[in-house]
Amino acid sequence: MSAGTVADWLGAVALVAGALLSLAAGIGVLRFPDVLDRMHAATKPQVLGALLLLLGLALRLRSPADLGMIALVAVFQLATAPVTAQMIGRAAYRSGRVDRTLLDRDELAEHRK
Repeated sequence: MSAGTVADWLGAVALVAGALLSLAAGIGVLRFPDVLDRMHAATKPQVLGALLLLLGLALRLRSPADLGMIALVAVFQLATAPVTAQMIGRAAYRSGRVDRTLLDRDELAEHRK
């Protein structure tokens, strides 16, 4: 088996795994009961799924221009998803959509008006 064939198979496995994680994240966003659970489903498995999809693409395409673009997409995904989740969580907290009894520690309680 050649190195290209092994990379193609690994790329296919990464693409399937990434697609399954992204599917699980989408189901979690639809099925979870509250904002914080949905926020978790929208960020953690979705980012890992997207990174696995990008890894699968990188293993399948293997051209320098494509690898550069894939790396940029991965960096932007890693940079924006945590910030987005933070802003969604804070907006939900401030608008009263978070059940504060479910929180282990409420660090924003002293800043509430």
